[in-house]
Amino acid sequence: MARYFDIHPVDPQPRLIQQVVQIIRDGGLVAYPTDSCYALGAAVGNQEALERIRQIRRLDDKHNFTLVCSSFAQMGQLVNIGNDAFRDIKAVTPGSYTFILPATKEVPRRLLQPKKKTVGVRIPDHRVTRAILDELGEPLLSSTLLLPGQEEPLVQGWEIKEELDNQVDAVIDAGDCGTEPTTVIDYSSGYPEIARYGMGSTERFE
Repeated sequence: MARYFDIHPVDPQPRLIQQVVQIIRDGGLVAYPTDSCYALGAAVGNQEALERIRQIRRLDDKHNFTLVCSSFAQMGQLVNIGNDAFRDIKAVTPGSYTFILPATKEVPRRLLQPKKKTVGVRIPDHRVTRAILDELGEPLLSSTLLLPGQEEPLVQGWEIKEELDNQVDAVIDAGDCGTEPTTVIDYSSGYPEIARYGMGSTERFE
């Protein structure tokens, strides 16, 4: 049964954030809110949680997983960012964007898109997510909480608890969460391609 955390969206309680992070460090899988919609999150090296995400979402091996970062410095350790991409990404982060970029050797191979050797990265603009990242001290392996056969992600903490009670270890409720996932910008070919239209404006990348 998943633990349920009611966390203040503007002033997250440090004690609760610490408990959530401990679950992640202990190998847990958590459902957490972001600035776009709910996501599933786990430690980057947690292979079991990766497989649990694949099962929950029924993902194949071509899926680009996302590494959620607290800062540009952290992101720079995970992906190779050219000068043009750097300027564009810097201009819109933190925010509701995921960027697909060539991964560095710091990223476990099992997280990469097999042919392109890319991975998704993002820096969210959500106080609870950022509090978790700051306490964790490392990126969070993440995937949008969009269940098979559903067109929109679940948006209520209690709803997620009911749906995934035996499939995740914790659910974080921080009030209303949007239904739109991030806008995905693919830089794997060296220039921006819009892979998914979402919450972030695409004007800069068109």
